[in-house]
Amino acid sequence: MRLRSVSPTAALAAVLCIVSALADAEDKAASAVSGQELKAKTDYCKTCHGLAAQGFRGSFPMPRLAGQQPEYLQNQLQAFIEHRRTNPVMFNVAHVLKPSMVSALATYFKDLNPKPLGGATKELVPEGKKIYEEGVPSANVPPCASCHGPDAKGADAFPRLAGQLHDYIFRKLTNWEKERGQNRDQPDTSAIMQPIAHDLTEAQIKAVAAYVSQLE
Repeated sequence: MRLRSVSPTAALAAVLCIVSALADAEDKAASAVSGQELKAKTDYCKTCHGLAAQGFRGSFPMPRLAGQQPEYLQNQLQAFIEHRRTNPVMFNVAHVLKPSMVSALATYFKDLNPKPLGGATKELVPEGKKIYEEGVPSANVPPCASCHGPDAKGADAFPRLAGQLHDYIFRKLTNWEKERGQNRDQPDTSAIMQPIAHDLTEAQIKAVAAYVSQLE
């Protein structure tokens, strides 16, 4: 019995069908949440993340959620639910979320686009731009743009960095192993960042954080 080869066109069509089916599933999950339920939950989120989800500086910098990639947000909320990512506050927030609400929240925040809060040292921006676009070859650190995009807006599981609070980025990258990947049997999708965070110096992290924080 001869096996028929599959043409590239047919393979692409199959992939597109799968992607379309996944998108439809996400849309249905999001629509399963009422507008009243979603508003109540997003209002609650904004008490920490800012009125337009642009981030907030209090005792600790709270990350910007506005404009974030839905797939990344869903991955991280699931990591909190499963205790693969450490954050006592988000443990309590995330574990009560139903899958439909997780999907609805991710879709909601994607469409917000407030101005960045800024506040980073401007003198660090040129160096940060160079690292973002070219990486650090001597330390085997690839360009940030290779995953997060030339505009730092991310794609799919790669998060948006544009407009993110510079002090939040610094805290996350300098404490990466203490927060991420806590269950090694179920590695987080962001595990790819572990060696990069480890190999960047604090000065380099500050520079990159300053650069992306002022991008819109």
